[in-house]
Amino acid sequence: YAKVEKINGGDIEDCRVLKGVMMNKDIIHPKMRRKIVKPRILLLDCTLEYKKGESQTDIELSDEKGWEALLLQEEEAIKEMCDDIIAVHPDVVVTEKGVSDLAQHYLQKANISVLRRVRKTDNNRIARASGATIVHRTTEIADKDIGLGCGLFECSKIGDEFYTWFVDCESPKACSIVLRGASRDVLNEIERNLGDAMNVVRTIYQDPRLVPGGGATEMAIAQKLVENSKRQDPKIANAYRSAGTALEVIPRTLLENCGADIIRQITMLRAKHAGGANITWGIDGEKGVLADMAALGIWEPVAVKM
Repeated sequence: YAKVEKINGGDIEDCRVLKGVMMNKDIIHPKMRRKIVKPRILLLDCTLEYKKGESQTDIELSDEKGWEALLLQEEEAIKEMCDDIIAVHPDVVVTEKGVSDLAQHYLQKANISVLRRVRKTDNNRIARASGATIVHRTTEIADKDIGLGCGLFECSKIGDEFYTWFVDCESPKACSIVLRGASRDVLNEIERNLGDAMNVVRTIYQDPRLVPGGGATEMAIAQKLVENSKRQDPKIANAYRSAGTALEVIPRTLLENCGADIIRQITMLRAKHAGGANITWGIDGEKGVLADMAALGIWEPVAVKM
């Protein structure tokens, strides 16, 4: 995993990128295996229960033997489903629908661990990570549908909840990022910052151009707008100046966040940018002073600015 020590200048507990998928689920039977190395994974999006009729049905029974025969028919239908699953020898079965108590019994006797009522998105991610194919009916299961790319299946308890891990995958096409913080508020802030960072990386891949950060770009554009306003018709000159003043809110906010002297520092930054000079100078967000963003290595994707 990759451990991240700081996000947005603040210490965090832990940030791990898994070579696989993690879900907030637990196995459905206490005797099922919780840890399997190199499991054979079967993914289903069908129910492992006796299906009721699509329309309203009335059944008349003349004696108790008819009721027993009806229950036996339900049991046989569930046993056929389980036999279809057991025939391909999976270690883990994941289904998006429910699993009846009888199906749990048969699968547990066959030493198969089962997860039920998994979200469609999570099922797709497991398929991408393990190489399994989601099957729609138990009668259609084949050996080629079994996922063999997962290195470890494990169910463990973190805090008060159980989590299931499909990790150590050979070539996962889907991964999970696990964040851990001291409190819920800290964790939410970490998640927001991580989302911003991933969007920045995505933007860089789409448009690999950078501009100086720390409010330097905004101040340079503001200065150009103010200078050009002097050469415009008086009717639109105020619009130029207002747009330039509005762009100064970025360096102003940076100064306000670090408790600096806003008026003094903004005036000095305007002087630095006067005449189009020092376009890479902005605000050092940690110290609250003017600094050359190019020298500090603080850059932002140009696509974000646009």
